[in-house]
Amino acid sequence: MTGPRTPTTKPLAAPAGASSAGPGDGDLHRQLRGYRLTTAEILYHMPDHPGLLQSFIWQNLDIAPRFPVLKGFLDFWSREIEGKLHSVRIASLGLVSAGDLRHLGADLRLQ
Repeated sequence: MTGPRTPTTKPLAAPAGASSAGPGDGDLHRQLRGYRLTTAEILYHMPDHPGLLQSFIWQNLDIAPRFPVLKGFLDFWSREIEGKLHSVRIASLGLVSAGDLRHLGADLRLQ
């Protein structure tokens, strides 16, 4: 006789186009490779009341002007979510660039 079975769970799959951060692939590393903080306001029709629009704010690091991560999310939305997309407004801002970081060649100490 075996004991009670515990339910097994599978990790949720990331939407297409979303990247999972691996070792050495943190936000700063991605920003140095050209990723920018991207915010999208997504307006969509409510499934039960198609005449009404609802707003959803999405924010992630992405590469302008192609926005592959956002496009992957919108593809996921179109496939998996009932609310039909109405419009998307995008704002993008580079937080850190390679020119903003400098390594000083000196070690200064105050005593």
